[in-house]
Amino acid sequence: MVKLLVGHKGSGKTKAMVDMANASLDSVNGSIVFINKNHRLMYDLKYRIRVVCMEDFEHITNIDEYIGFIYGIISQDHDIELIFIDSILKHADVKLEDLEEFLGRLASISEIYGPDFVVSISADVEEIGSYVNKYEILNPAK
Repeated sequence: MVKLLVGHKGSGKTKAMVDMANASLDSVNGSIVFINKNHRLMYDLKYRIRVVCMEDFEHITNIDEYIGFIYGIISQDHDIELIFIDSILKHADVKLEDLEEFLGRLASISEIYGPDFVVSISADVEEIGSYVNKYEILNPAK
């Protein structure tokens, strides 16, 4: 399953995602991974959450490589239940027009291998496109 946090920069997506990740430790039996652009959040997340900083993997430059990277993470720990990806548009040159394919591939990975994904996107729902309605939006417009 893929869930989304959407909204423009400064709308509180990252804080909400960190809070969700920390709170999920109480309900998840397996591992949790938090993929972030840099090391900034490392100390905001509880120590049992594996933090992956994409600036350490600067040679991942497109969605194919990013998906391969996710497969690598999953293959080294079959107990991963939840993967958070913060601000995907700031990783690996992922663009708004790449999101439909990227989210579809995450949904397929989730279905086959089991981990759920929570992805934050710095854009309004209207900017993303109608395909976004296939996914649960955790912070719907009020």
